[in-house]
Amino acid sequence: MVFCEVFSNFAHAIGTVQLCLRGIYALRIMSISKTRQKLVDVARQLFAKNGLENTTMNDIAQASGKGRRTLYTYFKSKEDIYFAVIESELERLSDQLDEVAAKRIPPQEKIIELIYLHLSMIRETVVRNGNLRAEFFRNIWMVEKIRKNFDDAEIELFRRVFREGKEGGEFDIDNVDLVADITHYCIKGLEVPYIYGRIAHGMTAEATKPQVAKIVYSALGKRRN
Repeated sequence: MVFCEVFSNFAHAIGTVQLCLRGIYALRIMSISKTRQKLVDVARQLFAKNGLENTTMNDIAQASGKGRRTLYTYFKSKEDIYFAVIESELERLSDQLDEVAAKRIPPQEKIIELIYLHLSMIRETVVRNGNLRAEFFRNIWMVEKIRKNFDDAEIELFRRVFREGKEGGEFDIDNVDLVADITHYCIKGLEVPYIYGRIAHGMTAEATKPQVAKIVYSALGKRRN
Protein backbone atom coordinates (compact mmCIF):
# COMPACT_ATOMS: atom_id res chain seq x y z
CA MET A 1 0.00 0.00 0.00
CA VAL A 2 2.84 2.38 0.93
CA PHE A 3 4.57 1.63 -2.37
CA CYS A 4 1.36 2.30 -4.34
CA GLU A 5 0.85 5.58 -2.51
CA VAL A 6 4.45 6.67 -3.14
CA PHE A 7 4.19 5.68 -6.80
CA SER A 8 0.90 7.55 -7.14
CA ASN A 9 2.40 10.69 -5.60
CA PHE A 10 5.43 10.39 -7.86
CA ALA A 11 3.26 9.98 -10.95
CA HIS A 12 1.18 12.99 -9.91
CA ALA A 13 4.34 15.06 -9.43
CA ILE A 14 5.62 14.03 -12.86
CA GLY A 15 2.29 14.99 -14.39
CA THR A 16 2.40 18.38 -12.70
CA VAL A 17 5.93 18.99 -13.98
CA GLN A 18 4.89 18.03 -17.50
CA LEU A 19 1.95 20.45 -17.36
CA CYS A 20 4.26 23.22 -16.17
CA LEU A 21 6.76 22.49 -18.93
CA ARG A 22 4.00 22.52 -21.55
CA GLY A 23 2.80 25.84 -20.17
CA ILE A 24 6.31 27.31 -20.27
CA TYR A 25 6.77 26.01 -23.83
CA ALA A 26 3.45 27.52 -24.92
CA LEU A 27 4.39 30.89 -23.41
CA ARG A 28 7.76 30.76 -25.13
CA ILE A 29 6.16 30.02 -28.50
CA MET A 30 3.72 32.89 -27.93
CA SER A 31 6.58 35.23 -27.05
CA ILE A 32 8.52 34.18 -30.15
CA SER A 33 5.47 34.73 -32.31
CA LYS A 34 4.84 38.21 -30.88
CA THR A 35 8.47 39.24 -31.29
CA ARG A 36 8.58 38.04 -34.87
CA GLN A 37 5.30 39.80 -35.71
CA LYS A 38 6.57 43.04 -34.16
CA LEU A 39 9.65 42.89 -36.36
CA VAL A 40 7.48 42.27 -39.43
CA ASP A 41 5.14 45.15 -38.54
CA VAL A 42 8.02 47.57 -38.01
CA ALA A 43 9.70 46.47 -41.24
CA ARG A 44 6.47 46.95 -43.19
CA GLN A 45 6.09 50.49 -41.89
CA LEU A 46 9.69 51.36 -42.78
CA PHE A 47 9.40 49.77 -46.23
CA ALA A 48 6.17 51.70 -46.83
CA LYS A 49 7.77 54.99 -45.75
CA ASN A 50 11.27 54.70 -47.21
CA GLY A 51 11.07 51.90 -49.78
CA LEU A 52 12.81 48.54 -49.69
CA GLU A 53 16.14 49.77 -51.07
CA ASN A 54 16.40 52.65 -48.60
CA THR A 55 15.67 50.53 -45.53
CA THR A 56 18.47 48.59 -43.82
CA MET A 57 18.47 45.80 -41.28
CA ASN A 58 19.95 48.31 -38.81
CA ASP A 59 16.98 50.60 -39.39
CA ILE A 60 14.57 47.76 -38.61
CA ALA A 61 16.52 46.68 -35.51
CA GLN A 62 16.63 50.23 -34.12
CA ALA A 63 13.00 51.03 -34.88
CA SER A 64 11.80 47.79 -33.28
CA GLY A 65 13.91 48.27 -30.17
CA LYS A 66 14.93 44.61 -30.39
CA GLY A 67 18.51 44.93 -31.59
CA ARG A 68 20.42 43.33 -34.47
CA ARG A 69 21.00 40.02 -32.68
CA THR A 70 17.26 39.46 -32.18
CA LEU A 71 16.48 40.55 -35.74
CA TYR A 72 19.00 38.12 -37.23
CA THR A 73 17.66 35.35 -35.00
CA TYR A 74 14.41 35.50 -36.97
CA PHE A 75 15.55 36.73 -40.38
CA LYS A 76 18.76 36.09 -42.29
CA SER A 77 18.41 39.08 -44.61
CA LYS A 78 16.26 42.04 -45.57
CA GLU A 79 14.76 39.93 -48.36
CA ASP A 80 13.61 37.36 -45.78
CA ILE A 81 11.76 39.98 -43.79
CA TYR A 82 10.34 41.49 -46.99
CA PHE A 83 8.88 38.10 -47.88
CA ALA A 84 7.50 37.81 -44.33
CA VAL A 85 5.78 41.19 -44.78
CA ILE A 86 4.05 39.95 -47.92
CA GLU A 87 2.99 36.73 -46.19
CA SER A 88 1.63 38.71 -43.25
CA GLU A 89 -0.45 40.91 -45.57
CA LEU A 90 -1.83 37.86 -47.36
CA GLU A 91 -2.68 36.18 -44.05
CA ARG A 92 -4.66 39.29 -43.09
CA LEU A 93 -6.66 39.00 -46.30
CA SER A 94 -7.09 35.24 -45.91
CA ASP A 95 -8.51 35.64 -42.38
CA GLN A 96 -11.14 38.09 -43.62
CA LEU A 97 -12.11 35.84 -46.53
CA ASP A 98 -12.56 32.97 -44.07
CA GLU A 99 -14.89 35.14 -41.99
CA VAL A 100 -17.08 35.83 -45.03
CA ALA A 101 -17.15 32.15 -46.00
CA ALA A 102 -18.29 31.26 -42.47
CA LYS A 103 -21.22 33.70 -42.51
CA ARG A 104 -24.74 32.29 -42.29
CA ILE A 105 -25.85 33.85 -45.57
CA PRO A 106 -26.85 32.28 -48.93
CA PRO A 107 -23.85 31.01 -50.95
CA GLN A 108 -24.64 33.34 -53.87
CA GLU A 109 -24.28 36.31 -51.51
CA LYS A 110 -21.02 34.88 -50.16
CA ILE A 111 -19.52 34.75 -53.66
CA ILE A 112 -20.25 38.42 -54.31
CA GLU A 113 -18.86 39.42 -50.90
CA LEU A 114 -15.73 37.33 -51.46
CA ILE A 115 -15.09 38.94 -54.85
CA TYR A 116 -15.42 42.48 -53.54
CA LEU A 117 -13.50 41.78 -50.34
CA HIS A 118 -10.60 40.25 -52.27
CA LEU A 119 -10.31 43.21 -54.63
CA SER A 120 -10.82 45.90 -52.00
CA MET A 121 -8.32 44.31 -49.60
CA ILE A 122 -5.68 43.92 -52.32
CA ARG A 123 -6.10 47.58 -53.26
CA GLU A 124 -5.97 48.65 -49.61
CA THR A 125 -2.82 46.59 -49.06
CA VAL A 126 -1.05 48.17 -52.01
CA VAL A 127 -2.15 51.70 -51.11
CA ARG A 128 -1.30 51.47 -47.41
CA ASN A 129 2.18 50.20 -48.14
CA GLY A 130 3.21 53.41 -49.88
CA ASN A 131 6.74 53.16 -51.29
CA LEU A 132 6.68 49.38 -50.94
CA ARG A 133 3.98 48.98 -53.58
CA ALA A 134 6.50 49.52 -56.39
CA GLU A 135 8.31 46.43 -55.14
CA PHE A 136 5.10 44.41 -55.34
CA PHE A 137 4.93 45.05 -59.07
CA ARG A 138 8.68 45.04 -59.74
CA ASN A 139 9.13 41.63 -58.09
CA ILE A 140 5.86 40.19 -59.36
CA TRP A 141 7.22 36.69 -59.93
CA MET A 142 8.67 36.52 -56.44
CA VAL A 143 5.39 37.79 -55.01
CA GLU A 144 3.59 35.12 -57.02
CA LYS A 145 5.80 32.46 -55.46
CA ILE A 146 5.12 33.75 -51.96
CA ARG A 147 1.36 34.04 -52.49
CA LYS A 148 0.97 30.46 -53.75
CA ASN A 149 -0.30 29.21 -50.37
CA PHE A 150 -2.81 32.04 -50.24
CA ASP A 151 -4.02 31.30 -53.78
CA ASP A 152 -4.42 27.60 -52.99
CA ALA A 153 -6.37 28.41 -49.80
CA GLU A 154 -8.66 30.81 -51.64
CA ILE A 155 -9.40 28.28 -54.37
CA GLU A 156 -10.31 25.73 -51.69
CA LEU A 157 -12.55 28.32 -50.04
CA PHE A 158 -14.40 28.87 -53.34
CA ARG A 159 -14.79 25.12 -53.71
CA ARG A 160 -16.49 24.95 -50.32
CA VAL A 161 -18.92 27.75 -51.14
CA PHE A 162 -19.68 26.32 -54.58
CA ARG A 163 -20.32 22.85 -53.12
CA GLU A 164 -22.61 24.43 -50.54
CA GLY A 165 -24.52 26.20 -53.30
CA LYS A 166 -24.66 23.13 -55.52
CA GLU A 167 -25.92 20.87 -52.74
CA GLY A 168 -28.56 23.45 -51.83
CA GLY A 169 -29.73 23.74 -55.43
CA GLU A 170 -28.51 27.34 -55.70
CA PHE A 171 -25.87 26.71 -58.38
CA ASP A 172 -25.97 24.57 -61.51
CA ILE A 173 -22.33 23.44 -61.54
CA ASP A 174 -21.00 20.23 -63.09
CA ASN A 175 -17.36 20.61 -62.01
CA VAL A 176 -16.87 22.52 -58.76
CA ASP A 177 -13.06 22.37 -58.91
CA LEU A 178 -12.93 23.85 -62.40
CA VAL A 179 -15.36 26.65 -61.57
CA ALA A 180 -13.40 27.49 -58.40
CA ASP A 181 -10.15 27.69 -60.39
CA ILE A 182 -11.70 29.94 -63.03
CA THR A 183 -13.31 32.19 -60.42
CA HIS A 184 -10.05 32.65 -58.53
CA TYR A 185 -7.98 33.47 -61.60
CA CYS A 186 -10.63 35.81 -63.01
CA ILE A 187 -10.58 37.81 -59.77
CA LYS A 188 -6.80 37.72 -59.66
CA GLY A 189 -6.67 39.09 -63.19
CA LEU A 190 -8.80 42.06 -62.10
CA GLU A 191 -6.45 43.10 -59.28
CA VAL A 192 -4.20 45.52 -61.18
CA PRO A 193 -6.95 47.36 -63.12
CA TYR A 194 -9.02 47.53 -59.92
CA ILE A 195 -6.10 48.98 -57.97
CA TYR A 196 -5.63 51.70 -60.59
CA GLY A 197 -9.35 52.48 -60.79
CA ARG A 198 -9.75 51.33 -64.38
CA ILE A 199 -12.86 49.26 -63.63
CA ALA A 200 -16.19 51.08 -63.19
CA HIS A 201 -14.40 54.40 -62.87
CA GLY A 202 -16.26 56.77 -60.57
CA MET A 203 -18.78 54.16 -59.44
CA THR A 204 -19.17 52.88 -55.90
CA ALA A 205 -19.06 49.20 -54.99
CA GLU A 206 -22.76 49.27 -54.11
CA ALA A 207 -23.59 50.69 -57.53
CA THR A 208 -21.67 47.97 -59.37
CA LYS A 209 -22.74 44.97 -57.28
CA PRO A 210 -26.11 44.35 -58.99
CA GLN A 211 -24.48 44.07 -62.43
CA VAL A 212 -21.59 41.97 -61.13
CA ALA A 213 -24.06 39.70 -59.33
CA LYS A 214 -26.05 39.31 -62.55
CA ILE A 215 -22.92 38.20 -64.43
CA VAL A 216 -21.81 35.82 -61.68
CA TYR A 217 -25.26 34.29 -61.14
CA SER A 218 -25.65 33.72 -64.89
CA ALA A 219 -22.32 31.89 -64.99
CA LEU A 220 -23.33 29.75 -62.02
CA GLY A 221 -26.78 28.95 -63.33
CA LYS A 222 -28.41 31.04 -60.63
CA ARG A 223 -31.08 33.55 -61.60
CA ARG A 224 -31.78 36.54 -59.45
CA ASN A 225 -35.35 36.78 -58.18
